[in-house]
Order: sequence, then structure tokens, then C-alpha cells
Amino acid sequence: MSVLQINSSARLKGSNTRILSQYLVEALGQPVVSRDLAQQPLPPISAADLIDVHGSAEHSGSSFQQQLALSNQLINELKEADTLVLGAPMYNFAIPATLKQWIDAICRAGVSFKYTEQGPVGLLGVQGAYIITATGGTPIGSEMDFCSRYLEHICRFIGIKDITHIDASGSKGSAEQVIAQGKQQIDELLSGSSSVTLPGTA
Repeated sequence: MSVLQINSSARLKGSNTRILSQYLVEALGQPVVSRDLAQQPLPPISAADLIDVHGSAEHSGSSFQQQLALSNQLINELKEADTLVLGAPMYNFAIPATLKQWIDAICRAGVSFKYTEQGPVGLLGVQGAYIITATGGTPIGSEMDFCSRYLEHICRFIGIKDITHIDASGSKGSAEQVIAQGKQQIDELLSGSSSVTLPGTA
């Protein structure tokens, strides 16, 4: 069993998502591969490389080879994980740009999903995902939440069906209260004493 931990908060200290994602992976007690998209952002991709990496053309330039290798590496990190832990602060109602870059790199037709007559089918074998969302006050799962709902959609799109949300929204009070309640959510989830209603699926 292994965990892939993705942090995307631009705040390296005092970030609710970083604190709670670290608390969660330590509580899971499994080997962890961590990727910090703020400290090690993915390189920008050109229009030509974007088209080629996603299979619409043939290209052999060095930049394409680097982008393809990076995409393969990121997808392999997912393939080798049993559990995904996503730390995602809400910026202007949506996800950080660095996290969107990661999503664009791992969503590849024929690799992480495929198209069928019945619609897209996810190809990754990750057993479950924890999505930890922090906001300044926007309620998680509300109509203004284009962060956790979108991340849940992406997880399902690539084949992750068991998804759990950790609510670290600022509407819950002070930073100390948010962290305390987030840790309580995690403790209850891992002990099996809590059930979760997922944004977009209630």
C-alpha cells in the first residue's frame, strides 16, 4: 500500500491544506511519495508540445521529449499509488494554477482514460482519494465551489471511485478551529465512525 501526496498551496507555512494533508498521510501510516507543486512547479508547455503529448501529432524535439517524460512520470506516480491525497486551497473559487498544470499532464487519452461509445472510462487503479479543500469562507460543495467539485470530477474521470472530502473551509471559524475540526474529520473517517457526503453526489 502506498500514498501519493500532492500539495498545491502557495503558502509554504501556515497552510491548512498542508497541515491537514501531512496529518492524514501520517495517520494512514503507508509509504508516501510527495509532490509539492508550489516548491517544484511543473514547467510551462508550448502549444505544439501540448498537442503532441496528447497524441494528435508526431514530434521529436527535445522539449516534447521532456514534456512527454514528465507526463509519463506523473501518471506512473498515480499508477503506483493505492491512495491519492490532494491538498487544494481554493483561489478565487477554483484550484491553483499549479494544480491545473498537474491535471493537464496526467489526463491523457489512452493512458489515464479512454473514450468508449458509453463515454470516457478511467484507466488508473488508484483505490481512493482524499481531497482536502481550504477556503477563506466559501462553503465546500456550494454553488460557488469550483475547487472540490472539479477535483472530484477529475478523480472519477481517471478512474478513482472512492472519494472522501476533508472540509477545511474558513466558514468553520478561526484557523485553529479549522485545523482542529479537520483533524477530527480525519480521525473519525479513519476510525470508521464518520460518513461523508461528497460534493456533487448528494
